[in-house]
Amino acid sequence: MARVTFNNSNRQFFQAVKKSVDDYFERNQLRKTGNWKLYMKAIILVPVALALYSFLLWGAYPWWAGILSSALLGMSLVCIAFNVMHDACHGSYSRKRWVNDIMGLSMNVLGSNAFIWKIKHNIIHHTYTNIDGVDDDLANSFLLRVCKSQQWKPVHRFQFIYMYLLYAISTLAWMWGNDFIKYFTRKIHRTPINSINTREHIVFWTSKLLYLFFYVGVPVYFIGWQSWLVGFLIIHVVMGLALSIVFQLAHVVEKTSFEFMAEDNKLIASEWAIHEVNTTADFAPRNKVISWLVGGLNFQVEHHLFPQISHIHYPALSKIVRQQCELFGIPYHYYPTMRQAIYSHIRLMKRLGKPGAS
Repeated sequence: MARVTFNNSNRQFFQAVKKSVDDYFERNQLRKTGNWKLYMKAIILVPVALALYSFLLWGAYPWWAGILSSALLGMSLVCIAFNVMHDACHGSYSRKRWVNDIMGLSMNVLGSNAFIWKIKHNIIHHTYTNIDGVDDDLANSFLLRVCKSQQWKPVHRFQFIYMYLLYAISTLAWMWGNDFIKYFTRKIHRTPINSINTREHIVFWTSKLLYLFFYVGVPVYFIGWQSWLVGFLIIHVVMGLALSIVFQLAHVVEKTSFEFMAEDNKLIASEWAIHEVNTTADFAPRNKVISWLVGGLNFQVEHHLFPQISHIHYPALSKIVRQQCELFGIPYHYYPTMRQAIYSHIRLMKRLGKPGAS
């Protein structure tokens, strides 16, 4: 199997930025994992999701209340993914591993699988960010062309329009398509899953069955299949759009770069940390509401450099990272507002939809 390596013979940039970040935590006597600010998010979001779920099962409400509550449930679930699951699966929610493991299982509660996600995200995406041919997050269906190394097809002319439909169904495709493909093939794109132990087999099938019970069986029993179907689709449309857009704004925008690996080994000219900065962008860094809702994932540069540090520290770390980028002459990609980042993503997808686009 072909391999991607980085020119880490001279890691001055990462050594400098890591030392500055370590000094920040030592100087302020802070832990790199979560604190009450992070734990409060779980205390707020989980009861909100349970209350909305219970309200929807009640069934005695007008149609518009059902639609609104389903949308809010979808938003609360995706916020749990951003704020709780993501930190926990990176090991940054708590200093205690068992706490991270338990909170990370919120991924399974949402319908996917934490074990597979950790390999796909923590190992592959965070190591080989925006490398077409390795990064599974770029391995879209033939309907989307997200970088110039991917083959152009006539349908791509309209991808900047229909991409929202694909984003809207992405969580359904992920939970009930991609998870099973990866599980049965023991492969994530080109990367093999070496082994799945007995515990993970049990967790995979148990959580999938429990999802069907609580998200399909129970609501169909209480409110009927028609009302359930409408609400279920609304929940996933909200989740799919939110998850897809947040990821795309961090990596698939005009300022970020891409690499391509074919069948041969590939050497990235820069050290790993510089590659991460080149392939990642922040957005809306001063918008505290967005930062709270998306779990600090609008600070993607900081997250990719320090994935095992909780997102509650990213606003402070962004100043350190930006300063070090300036000292080393490395472009620090960011969009002041979410709107600007969305426009950049649309322009890029529109450009990549044209034949011969680069």
